[in-house]
Amino acid sequence: MKPGSTIAYFDCFAGISGDMTLGALIDAGGDRAVLDAAVEALRLGDEVKIDVRHESRGHAGGTRILVGIAERVERTVPALRRVIEDSEAPDAVKSPALDAIDRLARAEAQVHNTPVEQAHLHELSGADTLVDVVGAFWLLHALDVGRVYASPLPAPRGLKNDMPLPAPASLRVLEGTGAVFQPTNESRELVTPTGAAILAATATFERPAMSLRRIGYGIGAHTAPGNALAVWIGDEVVAETGVILVETNLDDMAPNLIAALTEDLMAAGALDVTVVPALMKKGRPGHVLTVMSPPELVARLSDHLLRHSTTLGLRLTPVQRVIAGRMVIEVTTPIGSARVKVKELDGKPIDVAPEYEDCRRIARERGIDLREVMRVVAESARRQVGLD
Repeated sequence: MKPGSTIAYFDCFAGISGDMTLGALIDAGGDRAVLDAAVEALRLGDEVKIDVRHESRGHAGGTRILVGIAERVERTVPALRRVIEDSEAPDAVKSPALDAIDRLARAEAQVHNTPVEQAHLHELSGADTLVDVVGAFWLLHALDVGRVYASPLPAPRGLKNDMPLPAPASLRVLEGTGAVFQPTNESRELVTPTGAAILAATATFERPAMSLRRIGYGIGAHTAPGNALAVWIGDEVVAETGVILVETNLDDMAPNLIAALTEDLMAAGALDVTVVPALMKKGRPGHVLTVMSPPELVARLSDHLLRHSTTLGLRLTPVQRVIAGRMVIEVTTPIGSARVKVKELDGKPIDVAPEYEDCRRIARERGIDLREVMRVVAESARRQVGLD
């Protein structure tokens, strides 16, 4: 995947297959011409014919892709790899496509207890598999998707033509990827090996915080209502989970000691420390001190609070926080150089904040009002990052 803030989330409520993946990405705004380009780049010629249709499965309407094979040519795993390696597809497409083929080969080798180099992909050895895999990654590339996520996968139970469900090859492909399976009452194959390989090569199995731009549905071959794959395309909202708030009330501690305590907590690794005046019981003035802590530092920071404050107890609250991107740049102005924190969303700067200590130093050295220094530095920073 190319770097970028655009993300794709595959909602696999009815499973996933290669053709459903293509349909979902086309339905979400992908260019159908990408599939033609994939066929041409793979030099498949008249071997493949692609049909794009709009179909519905109950209340789910979307795009169905049919990859027709004029004459089936079965290829060995090395032959499949050579077709991709020798193709004119972008390198950013070749790499995950080869990864997916290798995962399919390893899975088949484990299922049939054969060496990987001798693995036979049976119905997965044809041109349709090449189109599914290369087409899927090329569409993601063309949509500028930087990261891929996936939902839990439905896991039917039972036998289909003497094959256990979920299909052993699909399970092997997803082994060790972090894929999550949920039981379902369905009695048919829902996650095909090709669909599994596409996810295994690129997806993180979790639901991201995102700003949704568009959604597409890829329609499956089975006519069951709801037989579709959804893909959400949008912008990632960076979220940090697992932050703990450590809070206590202080009504018998001198303010200067609280100030020192705050500095010590920050030096000990607290993400943030705030102190808010409050009216305590019996009308006594006091303070509410709150420490934002990473989970691994809760014990250390709690011990510090209990030892170096007058409190007799603490409150611990797990919370989530959503944070904007940030970077620090240095700007040069006629009155001196200073660091500036740049706030970003979707990979683009939206605001700047001069570093107080740098501006304070310039103000002292130059004998200039601090407010004027911060204004000059902020204006220079905004021009440097393209906000003005």
